[in-house]
Amino acid sequence: MADVNNTLNNKTIAILSTDGFEDSELTSPKEAVEAAGATTRVVSTESGEIEGKKGTKVAVELLTSSADVNDFDALILPGGTINADHIRVDEDAVALVKAFKDAGKPIGVICHGGWILTDADVIRGVKLTSVKNVKTDLINAGADWVDEEVVVDSGVISSRTPDDLPAFNAALVEEFAK
Repeated sequence: MADVNNTLNNKTIAILSTDGFEDSELTSPKEAVEAAGATTRVVSTESGEIEGKKGTKVAVELLTSSADVNDFDALILPGGTINADHIRVDEDAVALVKAFKDAGKPIGVICHGGWILTDADVIRGVKLTSVKNVKTDLINAGADWVDEEVVVDSGVISSRTPDDLPAFNAALVEEFAK
């Protein structure tokens, strides 16, 4: 693997999540982009801390209501059924995702994280992957869904499950560095 240290210097990555995230799908990509030199900021619907399915607690640094796409270089959308289902009904979160896509900034998404992409209406014609039980929702939103470890298309880096995190993290660092 190529040395990724400092490839993301001066990049700020938003991680959009709420309670019920899949722990490794937030922490592993966060650690990977930080190891490559990026700064991350956890954005959520409420202040304080968010808690993953397995108990990992993460400090919220910014609310969706005050997040500005111009302050970030890329976005990560972790999975977790509860997280994905709750974040997608927050109008500010949906608007933020749409703003990232409209600005041409890369979006990394894994597992159930793709649900918010359907609400933001940003995946028509985009080839992507996800956990299989989100497949129909993504297809109905216009995506070209495939069952692959990691897919990069139209600024979206997508992956299926925690088993795919090594490939997903490597793709995030590579795409976010561009």
